[in-house]
Amino acid sequence: MTRFFAGATPDTSDVPHKASAEERVAALINILSDYIEHYHGGSVELVSFDGERLVVRMGGACEGCEFTQQTLDGWIASTIRPFFPNIQSVEALESK
Repeated sequence: MTRFFAGATPDTSDVPHKASAEERVAALINILSDYIEHYHGGSVELVSFDGERLVVRMGGACEGCEFTQQTLDGWIASTIRPFFPNIQSVEALESK
């Protein structure tokens, strides 16, 4: 179920408590991607997560957008970090 949010904590109640950290990060990334796609025409997908480093790929309208770094820092990193405080970096790869 897609749950959009605007400035509030995303609803992660569908994510099983026993899910791995990578599964929980992937679920949050999917929620963020749904929001970004719906409101801005962009997308974000999980590339890798090792507990301290999160790598995503920005797509759609985010490709080449001058605000991609703000989206990465402001929406993605700031939403993920409260759930995963050990993350040291959030990075985006170039699109395929």
